[in-house]
Amino acid sequence: MPGLPRFHPDTNAPHHRRPCCPWPVAPASLRKTTVMLSLLLSSTSLPPTHGQAKIPLETVKLWADTFGQDLYNTVTKYSGSLLLQKKYKDVEPSLSISEVDGLELVRKFSEDMEAMLRRKVEAVKNLVEAAEEADLNHEFNESLVFDYYNSVLINERDENGDYVELGAQFILESNTHFSNLMVNTSISNVQLPTNVYNKDPDILNGVYMSEALNPVFVENFRRDPTLTWQYFGSSTGFFRIYPGIKWTPDENGVITFDCRNRGWYIQAATSPKDIVIVVDTSGSMKGLRMTIAKHTISTILDTLGENDFVNIIAYSDYIHYIEPCFKGILVQADRDNREHFKQLVDELMVKGVGVVNQALIEAFQILKKFQEARQGSLCNQAIMLITDGAVEDYEPVFEKYNWPDRKVRVFTYLIGREVTFADRLKWIACNNKGYYTQISTLADAQENVMEYLHVLSRPMVINHDHDIIWTEAYMDSKLSPSQAQNMMLLTTVAMPVFSKKNETRSHGILLGVVGSDVALRELMKLAPRYKLGVHGYAFLNTNNGYILSHPDLRPLYREGKKLKPKPNYNSVDLSEVEWEDQAETLRTAMINGETGSLSMDVKVPLDKGKRVLFLTNDYFFTDISDTPFSLGVVLSRGHGEYILLGNTSVEDGLHDLLHPDLALASDWIYCITDIDPDHRKLSQLEAVVRFLTGEDPDLECDEELVREVLLDAVVTAPMEAYWTALALNASDESEQVVDMAFLGTRAGLLRSTLFVGSEKVSDKKFLTPEDEASVFTLDGFPLWYRQAAEQPAGSFVFNLRSAEGAESPGQPMIVTASTAVAVTVDRKTAIAAAVGVQMRLEFLQRTFWASTQQCSPVDGPCPESCKDSELDCFVIDNNGFILISGRSQEMGRFLGEVDGALMTQLLSMGVFSQVTMYDYQAMCRPLSHHPSAARPLVSPISALLTATRWLVNELLLILLEWSAWGSWPADSGAEAKAVFHHSHKHKKQDVLQPCDTEYPVFVHQTAIRETNGIIECGACQKIFVMQQIPSSNLLLLVTDPTCDCSIFPPVLQEATEVKYNASVKCDRLRSQKLRRRPDSCHAFHPEENAQECGGTADTSASLPMLLLPLCAWGLPPQLLR
Repeated sequence: MPGLPRFHPDTNAPHHRRPCCPWPVAPASLRKTTVMLSLLLSSTSLPPTHGQAKIPLETVKLWADTFGQDLYNTVTKYSGSLLLQKKYKDVEPSLSISEVDGLELVRKFSEDMEAMLRRKVEAVKNLVEAAEEADLNHEFNESLVFDYYNSVLINERDENGDYVELGAQFILESNTHFSNLMVNTSISNVQLPTNVYNKDPDILNGVYMSEALNPVFVENFRRDPTLTWQYFGSSTGFFRIYPGIKWTPDENGVITFDCRNRGWYIQAATSPKDIVIVVDTSGSMKGLRMTIAKHTISTILDTLGENDFVNIIAYSDYIHYIEPCFKGILVQADRDNREHFKQLVDELMVKGVGVVNQALIEAFQILKKFQEARQGSLCNQAIMLITDGAVEDYEPVFEKYNWPDRKVRVFTYLIGREVTFADRLKWIACNNKGYYTQISTLADAQENVMEYLHVLSRPMVINHDHDIIWTEAYMDSKLSPSQAQNMMLLTTVAMPVFSKKNETRSHGILLGVVGSDVALRELMKLAPRYKLGVHGYAFLNTNNGYILSHPDLRPLYREGKKLKPKPNYNSVDLSEVEWEDQAETLRTAMINGETGSLSMDVKVPLDKGKRVLFLTNDYFFTDISDTPFSLGVVLSRGHGEYILLGNTSVEDGLHDLLHPDLALASDWIYCITDIDPDHRKLSQLEAVVRFLTGEDPDLECDEELVREVLLDAVVTAPMEAYWTALALNASDESEQVVDMAFLGTRAGLLRSTLFVGSEKVSDKKFLTPEDEASVFTLDGFPLWYRQAAEQPAGSFVFNLRSAEGAESPGQPMIVTASTAVAVTVDRKTAIAAAVGVQMRLEFLQRTFWASTQQCSPVDGPCPESCKDSELDCFVIDNNGFILISGRSQEMGRFLGEVDGALMTQLLSMGVFSQVTMYDYQAMCRPLSHHPSAARPLVSPISALLTATRWLVNELLLILLEWSAWGSWPADSGAEAKAVFHHSHKHKKQDVLQPCDTEYPVFVHQTAIRETNGIIECGACQKIFVMQQIPSSNLLLLVTDPTCDCSIFPPVLQEATEVKYNASVKCDRLRSQKLRRRPDSCHAFHPEENAQECGGTADTSASLPMLLLPLCAWGLPPQLLR
């Protein structure tokens, strides 16, 4: 009886999701392995039987050798790889190879980044000084009349063709520095959210005062032309932005952007804080009140950031944490936790009688415990009490836990229109250094919640402490969605602006926040790719351990045809990207701002996870002074440790740079072209040529990189003549087997030549910016270059791809083949270049079928070839993907998917090994908890309710648009409409949600060049022979197709979600990872006027505003909770 297959577990796979976390429950792949172990399978050398006669070993070897030789001859001929190797060999005596000093490199990069960021800080300081001086000289005028440029109304005309009020002519011009948007760099303009009245006296006075910023904006930009957006966000709600731009409402006609709830505003306006939200869920809170309470909590959560800590306690006649896992603790208010809380808040139900004392005691105890344990923010502490009334004697609670020091502020929010308990809730706030507000409609929530930020900012304002803050990475569209070019990661530097008037000193009046954006892509350009080698890279992380920039950070996901930011894109932890850092040694050192280095063996995914490289990486790290950021630089051992240096004359190099088929990496900085407006239209190649000819003495260029480019241009110049001669000789259509030849050098130089007309090229995206994987980018070298660098010398790596990319099934398949060119000087080897060809798959197939017509005399009479039905032949690459098969539908697919029995056998014999990889940035489709979609078919009542809900929503929106209430300003209808759309949007859950996945990658073990065996498939045996194809990463597999082995399941290369049991999931939620707190804290000031603690809100409202929650939250099932 045949034995069980030999199973080789992946001993290198991590035993847990992140360091210090228990095992997840068994994934699907483990269960499949258990099933496979029960199947009968044998592995043995072929005996001299009838089976061997059908698949002669020597003949298969001959086929592989012949095909390999033909392939090698073709790709070396058309690529010119031997000529390129010779040309570099000829200049070896004039070359030197130096070892890269990683620590020196990371320090240099850090200093350059610090200098760049310091210039942004100086610009912001200039704005702060100007704004405070302008306010000091401005007297508030209640009746001020002032026309300003409203960014929504500019250039708008009425039906008579006249400019509308606040909408005068505003000249806009396209500007490459601002992503080709239409802007005005001579002046700023003002944006207001829909719910802020644009002629309110506070707004008019603030806008008038802030006109003084215009000359400062312009002067800042003149001094530092690398500056992007500069802005002032006012505490009254207006947003002054430079350069001026046209702002477009969303599809609903609403401007939802409010500068006061942006991360940069909140972080600059307040110090870090610990917040416990205490919400009343007693029976009296049912319906509209609960809806408003939920919206208020969500609004509070939106004011928190990753330096804050939070928990939510609900109370009725008993208390409960809305997330049981968070009982008795505070958790970091990062995006993940905030969104988690919002989902739980949506599910809150009302019942029982409200008893607030025990909830307050619990909140005080949590805050005290964290303060004593030196956990949390170690700065501001506050309780947010959200209720429709309080009837108990709560004074003893405050006497015991908060008086006389009043270290915990208490903010009270009275929900609903009833004012019976207003005095009690105001008394609570005023006696605990907090603030009281009444929230009677959804539209009230935003403005009233913002009051607590003004209170927390008082100590800092009174003390005039202008803390500089840097935000986490974020994708922000300050513009309308239609102009949202900001699908790039940014960080913002911001500072608060205070009133310096003596008469208002104790009030601590925050005027607003000024800020400026820094595109992280521009910051990372200061860590040049050419200094980091083929596989090297640089990355940034924050004081909280979150990734700021990393080549493996994937902040976007595809939903249909749209790219959208992932819900947790800016709270991806360093340990989730550098997941080989099991002990978190790297993470700990970088968070602590240390300078040092360490080494790790890593598995690097390539080609969208289909392939993997095994590297030893050296990590070098240091902090960036005066910021919360740390910088890391990674160099791979071997050729990654060396840099090739050479020299050539400018005349020779310049001549060879001017060839039409030569290009330079467009993302790399050879010369600085983004400062002088005259340089912005120059390509990097044009700038280099101007620099070398002395045509533009003002150009600043990286002289070391330019020298390398000149050398590469000279050494690779003969390739153009070689390729041209080949193209001229290959005039016969039958000889046109290769579409193009190409080469790239470590200096980002790219040459290519077409052997066919451009209209006949199979893959027109290849080597264009549209196909990022095939060109030099800011994040890395091309895929064909990286793979070639790890191939043995003289060997080619072959890749099969769809002509228009993986997203376009059905397109013709094309093959790229590439090889690296290495240079050795003084026993040091560096990769100088990689060269390759793009060829048609049909040629590969023709060559292969011709090779299999031959047979070896050792094996006797020739058997049938691979073209006959007696044999199944595959050519696969070193990761198991099929390049050639007798069945066209199998090409490009993974072998295990097509023939599970054969792949299982190859794995059991050790021909292939399975490597487990992890993805902690995946998006998964959650199990649906919703009722069946067919329910309306079963229940006519359900269908009727759905139709009724739609009708009610439409009617209420009409009411809102009519602005049918008398005492409200004209924009109130739009305000209510904005709240409706915001609430409605919040209820729409994304189909995909963040998750962790694991997936297998299969790798050929190069030590096994040939093998054969028999697979027991029940009633029959399947015979196979495997032979490596020389000078390539390809394997030839020949099998007997007559035996049905379908009892073996397919071996799939698919990701499976890592499922965590309840205990592990709870532990992960509660885990408090190491972080570094911000340096400054402003919690209290002795001169603070704590009696300015709020009052009764305006209780006038309208029918539409009272009905709005019906629209935003649905019909009675939600309202009756």
